[in-house]
Amino acid sequence: MSRSLPAGHLCTIDVLMLTIAAFASYALRLERLDLGEHWRSFVLFAGAAPVVVLMLFGMTRVYAQYWRYASFHEFSLLAWALVCAGIVLEGMVLIGRALFPAIPVVPLSIPPIFVLSALTLTALPRLMMHARFQPSPRRWHRQSGNRALIMGAGEAGAMIVQSMRLARQNNVIVGFVDDNPHKRGVRINGAPVLGDRHDIPRLAAEYQINEVIIAMPSAPGKTIREIVAICERAGVRARIIPGIAELVDGRFSVNHIRDVQIEDLLRRAPIQTDMQAVGRLIRGRRVLVTGGGGSIGSEICRHVLRYEPSDLIILGHGENSVFAIHNELYRWLNTPRGESDSVDGDGQCRSYRTPTLHTVIADIRFSERIHAVFERYRPEIVFHAAAHKHVPLMEANPVEAVTNNVLGTRNLLDAAIVTGVERFVMISTDKAVNPTSIMGSSKRAAELLVHHAAKVSGRAFMAVRFGNVLGSRGSVVWTFKQQIAAGGPVTVTHPEMRRYFMTIPEAVQLVLQAAALGRGGEVFTLDMGEPVKILDLARDMIELSGLQVGRDIDIAFVGLRPGEKLFEELFLPGEQYDRTSHEKIFIARNASRLVPADVLALIADLEEAALSDDTSRTVRLLRLIVQRSQSTPHEDVHGDHTLEPASLRALAVGGS
Repeated sequence: MSRSLPAGHLCTIDVLMLTIAAFASYALRLERLDLGEHWRSFVLFAGAAPVVVLMLFGMTRVYAQYWRYASFHEFSLLAWALVCAGIVLEGMVLIGRALFPAIPVVPLSIPPIFVLSALTLTALPRLMMHARFQPSPRRWHRQSGNRALIMGAGEAGAMIVQSMRLARQNNVIVGFVDDNPHKRGVRINGAPVLGDRHDIPRLAAEYQINEVIIAMPSAPGKTIREIVAICERAGVRARIIPGIAELVDGRFSVNHIRDVQIEDLLRRAPIQTDMQAVGRLIRGRRVLVTGGGGSIGSEICRHVLRYEPSDLIILGHGENSVFAIHNELYRWLNTPRGESDSVDGDGQCRSYRTPTLHTVIADIRFSERIHAVFERYRPEIVFHAAAHKHVPLMEANPVEAVTNNVLGTRNLLDAAIVTGVERFVMISTDKAVNPTSIMGSSKRAAELLVHHAAKVSGRAFMAVRFGNVLGSRGSVVWTFKQQIAAGGPVTVTHPEMRRYFMTIPEAVQLVLQAAALGRGGEVFTLDMGEPVKILDLARDMIELSGLQVGRDIDIAFVGLRPGEKLFEELFLPGEQYDRTSHEKIFIARNASRLVPADVLALIADLEEAALSDDTSRTVRLLRLIVQRSQSTPHEDVHGDHTLEPASLRALAVGGS
């Protein structure tokens, strides 16, 4: 028998049992098996009782219960239905006596006795069905398999034993360990309590234990970590069953942390922007996204696709991430949806047209490859999200920062000018303002190239500065989540370090709005409110995970890393910024006036140093470019608008 009996079969058994219960009621009442003159009333009662009981069983959904997994609830429901049936039968007996004196008289004590008899007899097959699927504790204890102790002889531990037995997993629960001395020696679901946490090494050796299953939903994180440490010393695996804590009292264990909502960390309301102008800009155009497999690039692709470009070219260096976003977008395009899923820039619904997706695996550092891609797909709008962004890594690898962030941007701009790209939006960072790091300096140099290209081409080439993007891969939130999941500590560089924060959707909306608002040579940034202390962010994440600082998770200060600043800025001293038509977006319209007149010559020298792997000269030239953009007179090159694209490319590649 692999299943519970069908309701129809159980109903047939109930009719038989209820008939026997009716006879037993009379036999108990009369204290004899020969009913004598009461046979007629017995036949009347035995005919009515099953009908009434089955009706009550139907009304109380007794037959809807799955008796294989029956518990107190199911059997109490059975008892309640029979009590109600007894009341109805008692009422029928009284009414029959008053209105129909000619019918056989049923003794008034029969219905209550029937209820007790019927409860025993109808529960019996259900108990047998339930017991059929419960392995014997002794037999289950002796079977071979993974041998485990359960840490915590409470309700959660009992639930683990029960669920493992029902699932017939290849686990042998040898016993429990619990720090409560009063539980020593007692048995829970057939398994004995053998000791406390300090006995785990001894028990592991004595009983050949393979793992300890921790079932302590209310224990603080430090206690859990102590138990895990004891298990490690004993050479056994410690495991926390996901979901046990929620089943017991709704709490979360250290290794089962709820997903922190990114918006919870902003300390301000998320910013929403008007995307109608973006829809008008993108619809029917060819759009290329570099770094299309990254956190920001992939989100840009998702947003762009909603506005129905004619083509979306996803360019990235990592094949796995590009493969993932392409598959996601392909499934989205091929999922049936209504007209409301296709919204034009004016907010009106349009009939859906399928854009064409293109995936390109390419390294932006290779100029010839990038030019070939641009010539093939002829993009009209480019969102440049490809970059190295980790400050400590770039401090150790300045040549990589330059070749990717600076020369890669230069290659894209060259190709964009030659192939007639109308709008080019480069994603920069607040670390490019008065930079102290290699990464920030490389992004500042890339900004200068964008501004120069905007001047000489007269096109809408612009930069967008981000604060720290919450939730992006490698971000501080990502790092903190890993540290919390591991039990801590959460590492903060300095108690006074502050950063501007934005969400991925905010970042992408800013990029798209910049594409619609920009005329060329500007820098856009989001009004992100006041900068947030990293220490406060760490505390928020710990508390939003259902844990407590100091009790469950510790915070450790590790000191500033090379290239890091305590505070970030959004605009350079010489940049004149103002609000755009969107009150939450700032613009520095004069950013292109801060470009050194000899920027291309400086970039050419920087390229020579980087390609020859001359780290010290690369760093010196990078710092020189940043200094020249902040402290020397700058030359306006508006007259260069008349240059031909080929001349611009030659100028950019050849330096002076």
